[in-house]
Amino acid sequence: MTDLPRLAVFDVDGTLVDSQHNIVAAMSAACQANGLDTPRPDAVRRVIGLSLVEAVARLFPACGEDLHLSVAHSYKDAFFAQRSRLDLAEPLFAGAMETIDALENEGWLIGIATGKSRRGVESFIRRHGFEGRFITLQSADENPSKPHPAMLLRALAETGVKPENAVMIGDTTFDMAMGRSARVHPVGVAWGYHPPEELVDAGAETIVEEFARLPALLSALIDTSLVERMECASAPS
Repeated sequence: MTDLPRLAVFDVDGTLVDSQHNIVAAMSAACQANGLDTPRPDAVRRVIGLSLVEAVARLFPACGEDLHLSVAHSYKDAFFAQRSRLDLAEPLFAGAMETIDALENEGWLIGIATGKSRRGVESFIRRHGFEGRFITLQSADENPSKPHPAMLLRALAETGVKPENAVMIGDTTFDMAMGRSARVHPVGVAWGYHPPEELVDAGAETIVEEFARLPALLSALIDTSLVERMECASAPS
């Protein structure tokens, strides 16, 4: 319905790729290296999506900043060692590549907003053959941690897309809150690390159950928003 540019921004961990086991293992190694008790896997999954130091701080709120930074450094070392293994298991969720293909064919611009480091984002892109697919890449190295809207605001500025024509697709409450703050459309995925009901409570406009349904859902979301704005603009004052 609109020829204006549209932007679909994806989270990575828990949205495009299932990396929870590697993240839990790296956090376990980092905690052991710093003399801390290993957090439960479900506790680690709850903080996936935050920038690393923020995630560590939420896991260990009683510890000081120096220890948070030390654990984060150890985590990076552990994760780098994992990435160097040829047998690293970090699969794309079913339909992720095909959905990005479909969105690009429909004229969508595609971006990433993630709590990963820039090095982690680039590794993800190389490992899964996404070179040249993302027009904007927002990582934890250049931006404040989610749910701060900086990642999406920079993505909008880089692409020239208006917020009402952009969507944030993610699996955590941090993604949904970030989308709301940036005034883009937050879309939750049902296969990630936070349950759908929490995504709705955090501001998700809709939840998608499988990747194959995403292109039609996003187009309908933008078109419906456009119709509503046109109706509001033409309503008598």
